[in-house]
Amino acid sequence: MEFSLARIFAARNRIAGLADQTPLVPSALGAAFGHEFLLKLEIAQPIGAFKLRGAVNAIFDLPDGAPCVACGSSGSHGRGVACAPCARGLRAVVCMSNLAPRAKVEGVRALGAEARVIGASQDEAQAEAERLVAEEGLTEISPFDDARVIAGQGTIGLELLQARPELHTILVPLSGGGLAGGVAFAAKAISPGIRVIGITMDRGAAMHASVRAGQPVEVEEVPSLADSLGGGIGLNNRLSFGLCRDYLDDIVLVTEEEIYRAMQTVYYEDRIVCEGACVVGIAAVQAGRIRLDGPTATIITGRNLDMALHADIMAGRDIALGDYTVKGTPYVP
Repeated sequence: MEFSLARIFAARNRIAGLADQTPLVPSALGAAFGHEFLLKLEIAQPIGAFKLRGAVNAIFDLPDGAPCVACGSSGSHGRGVACAPCARGLRAVVCMSNLAPRAKVEGVRALGAEARVIGASQDEAQAEAERLVAEEGLTEISPFDDARVIAGQGTIGLELLQARPELHTILVPLSGGGLAGGVAFAAKAISPGIRVIGITMDRGAAMHASVRAGQPVEVEEVPSLADSLGGGIGLNNRLSFGLCRDYLDDIVLVTEEEIYRAMQTVYYEDRIVCEGACVVGIAAVQAGRIRLDGPTATIITGRNLDMALHADIMAGRDIALGDYTVKGTPYVP
């Protein structure tokens, strides 16, 4: 499927006033990192996550008289899909796996959508969404492999370079590739020399494994502090795989311990509460996996997390992730 910068500009016009432009602020970490380090605060979106952009663009691009909508989601995309249909009077069904945090399931229901919790992985939840499309005639809004969704997420790239055209590097949390592919495409279309790096966890990273294999592959989904980055990319991926393969300069993996530390750092140094998926860029720089050579921005993608989990991490307690335990440590600047 063809993708273009014109789609992203059209998305910017379509979502204006619904998924508003978010702040880009300097982080206190810039001094330690050696270059200006900026945070794109998508936590300021009405649903607390960037996913509203793609969901609004996709749903408001549907023809009049469109049926109910459905999606598979690890949480934040589901909230976006739950929120946008309300403005058009559509019913929405969000399929989530048992790995989804309770706070995200409740958040979807609070917005008036049906949250259908099913399966042990995001792939199984996605299969239920596809069944609803095939058997009940609902319209699917993919969390990542949809040109309308990718264009909506790509508006972040436009905003970053509009605010700071001299940016050297953008660090993007990477899951199914809707955000990373859209931001990388937009950024490189405007500033071809910019470096865009996808960051993800080292346990169950589907896009990383797929790019290495040269084609979409399946991976085992396991619990992670960066739960929003879990799930597969679809063996029949049409668009986001190619965009990530062609436009990301690199993909970097971080450990659960590095994510844990980065969540503490962004809270204690920048006073920001955010979920684990948001901080993978910070984790990669802290761990020395990425060297900064100029002004850098990362996207703080969402704040929809279990606050009890956040409290445990800030206190330095151990965190159980299935059969894996992240050993807690108190924060030391």
